Amino acid sequence: MTDTPKQPLLTFPCDFTIKVFGNATDEFEAAALSIVHKHAPNLSGRAIQANMSANGKYKALSITVNVDSREQLDQIYRDLTASPQILMAL
Repeated sequence: MTDTPKQPLLTFPCDFTIKVFGNATDEFEAAALSIVHKHAPNLSGRAIQANMSANGKYKALSITVNVDSREQLDQIYRDLTASPQILMAL
């Protein structure tokens, strides 16, 4: 059996959709967008989709960003998960 090199899961640069969850407040959305915009300054308003939970308590944002490297993507996730306004980022 020969070892074949593993192919990377992502090839950079690429578009990547990040899901961010928080309480349905203006502060949550502002914090999430500010963090992502810091790392992806060319973020378009069309790249953002928002969905409310059935009871209206939570909001989910799907943010599609163009990332240049794994390090850039990792830093976005680190900053998102460090924010007290963000409940979860996938």
